[in-house]
Amino acid sequence: MDLSPEAIQKILSRYKFRDVAIEELQKVHRIHPTMKPVAGTYTFSDGTQKDLLKLIGNIPVKYEGRSYNLPILLWLMDSFPFTPPICLLRPTTNMVIREGKHVDARGRIYLPSLHNWDHPKSSVVGLLAEMISQFEEDPPLGTKSTGDNSDPNVLLAFVSNLKINEGGGQHHDHLINKVTVIGGGDLGMASVMSILAKGKVDRLVFIDVAESSTKGGSMDLEIFNLPKVEVSKDLSASADSSVIVVTANAWSNEQSYVSVVQTNVDMYRGIIPGLVRLSPNAVLLIASQPVDIMAHVAWRQSGLPPSRVIGAGCNLDSERLCHVLDISLNTHKQAWVIGELSDNKGKMETGLRISFSSGGKFPVLCRAFEMLKGRGQRSWSVGLSIADITHSILVDQRKTHSVSTLAQGWGGIGAEVFLSLPCVLGVSGSTRLAGVSLGQEEDARLRESVTSLCALLSQLRI
Repeated sequence: MDLSPEAIQKILSRYKFRDVAIEELQKVHRIHPTMKPVAGTYTFSDGTQKDLLKLIGNIPVKYEGRSYNLPILLWLMDSFPFTPPICLLRPTTNMVIREGKHVDARGRIYLPSLHNWDHPKSSVVGLLAEMISQFEEDPPLGTKSTGDNSDPNVLLAFVSNLKINEGGGQHHDHLINKVTVIGGGDLGMASVMSILAKGKVDRLVFIDVAESSTKGGSMDLEIFNLPKVEVSKDLSASADSSVIVVTANAWSNEQSYVSVVQTNVDMYRGIIPGLVRLSPNAVLLIASQPVDIMAHVAWRQSGLPPSRVIGAGCNLDSERLCHVLDISLNTHKQAWVIGELSDNKGKMETGLRISFSSGGKFPVLCRAFEMLKGRGQRSWSVGLSIADITHSILVDQRKTHSVSTLAQGWGGIGAEVFLSLPCVLGVSGSTRLAGVSLGQEEDARLRESVTSLCALLSQLRI
């Protein structure tokens, strides 16, 4: 595989796992020499763009004794091969996409191996083998001349230069503000009621997934038949959501903390890819624990840009802090609690904190934290915080929240971790505010959080 062109080398130099990516590409070339790397610009569904590599070529498919070459395109994310490619059909002008179980109307391909991607067990070579196998059973392309019931026997066996929407998604104006809450129990119910109380949601779907150990509430919602609320056990009910809130936790009886968290990771693997496929333009709002880890997991498993995956993080603590500064101390300053959300959420001093406009009145800030000690994060209070974040997204409020987001590049952070940082929220997700200079103690605590998160992530099978 020729990776020597300057444009390709330039893009490859930005890949997080460049050497591993090159090795994977060479494996593809040995088995599928017609797949060629091309430099391109990928457009995400929120309009943002990124220069990436794509593989363009044909895969050989046999159907009813005849051989065809199906034109496909694979976009390789900059974390490839640890994240799956985005796979698309490339129909010619006289081809029609036959929408089915593994292909949507836009030509995006969905396969089990994409949903369960786990490098090095997963590979592009294995993905293409599965693609061939599936498409031999159910060919995804026909010709327009045969109408809606396109005959797979008249598939055209050549590569087209026509490019469909390479971002794999289109902008859809949401006719309704639809929110889905995944996970029952106290937090799921608190989120449902709080989001309804905000009044900006047209339809709310509550899904109590079987894998979650936090259950309850769905029967009561069905009994009392609240307006705008649909109760379901099927993830397909979440389709075309603007915001998807995940509160589910799948706690196990494992002894080690890593094993307990792994059960949540395994549960996410079974639901996150499907949720994104059903709502490709949604913002994922994660409230499962530990939130910084699970937001990172959801981002990795979803394939979404980091702007569209956030954790509830320190938003509640930040809103409480602003309230104390504004009301109790009559100090009208904007402030946020940032950093890692500790397991011991009741102790505010375990979080990293900073006031961006305190005007040097550090004693006032310290007094505010003293007043907030002991105020834990109970389900109803976290539910209110989730509703606050959801509201800002639905109405494109452009309000700044301290939510868990990809922290890489902020304040000199080099690791790929999620931490609570000030972000402006709107319909397209989050926009992180610029980094600031931290004090020596604050910077040290931030680095300690980064180290501990990286250590835990390295032990998980995401």
